[in-house]
Amino acid sequence: MFDVGDSAVYPGHGVGVIEAIESKTIVGREQLFYILRIVDNGMTIMIPTGNIDVVGLREVIPPVEIPRVFEILKERRVSLDSQTWNRRYREYMEKINGGSIFSIAEVLRDLQVLKMGKTLSFGERKILDTAKNLLVKELAVARDCREAEILIEIKKIFES
Repeated sequence: MFDVGDSAVYPGHGVGVIEAIESKTIVGREQLFYILRIVDNGMTIMIPTGNIDVVGLREVIPPVEIPRVFEILKERRVSLDSQTWNRRYREYMEKINGGSIFSIAEVLRDLQVLKMGKTLSFGERKILDTAKNLLVKELAVARDCREAEILIEIKKIFES
């Protein structure tokens, strides 16, 4: 599915580059692995090529789907129930670790809307930063532009 040099998104960690496809013998069985280097922090992850669906490794969002991400961010009819912050934290982490850029956009939007009405907990602020970072990096790669340009667009959305 991926070739060396391709960009791919690893859930919870963000955009990476396939640096190699290597064969390794594990427990007497030979397997092929993608060697993925995460762009943000340089971390290297070995992913069995047969397990990409299980771990959620996916291609970077196609540019034609980017407007849908921005529509999610612009939506303001958000139902923020009164559950405790730690329950929201778990739900948001599940969405982020699920790997869907649309779910990550929902987390960013929900926390930005929540932030307008109250002070976020430390955990919520951390998730907000994580969601923004993951979203910005992937959109910048998808558009082949600088992250600063994406940040400006997102900032404008939440200022209006």
